[in-house]
Amino acid sequence: MSRSIISTDQAPAAIGPYSQAVRAGNTVYFSGQIPLDPATGNLVQGDIALQTRRVFDNLKAVAEAAGSSLSAIVRIGIYVTDLANFATVNAVMAEYFQAPYPARSTIQVSALPKGAEVEVDAVLVID
Repeated sequence: MSRSIISTDQAPAAIGPYSQAVRAGNTVYFSGQIPLDPATGNLVQGDIALQTRRVFDNLKAVAEAAGSSLSAIVRIGIYVTDLANFATVNAVMAEYFQAPYPARSTIQVSALPKGAEVEVDAVLVID
């Protein structure tokens, strides 16, 4: 099976020894995205809605670099530092996805890199 690295300057550069995404066959595995501004590499300042939009914009850029779109995502993992933000994260996700929605898990964690409040990873399948 072939494996290729997906990379774009329209999403934040990796902050460790990993790739933005890896394509294996017709499946693209996204690393977790936190709300980093791709131009500055800094965490965006603002409420959870603004942070979540930045995360999905970053994921969208990586999906496009893979030659696809968010509509091809089949699974999402959402990590939040406070489940009280669950409804807001859901509302923002609904701005980016339409039915049929991807499978998803949402997990509260004690901390995320750089003090982010939300991180999202995904799996995309290219037809």
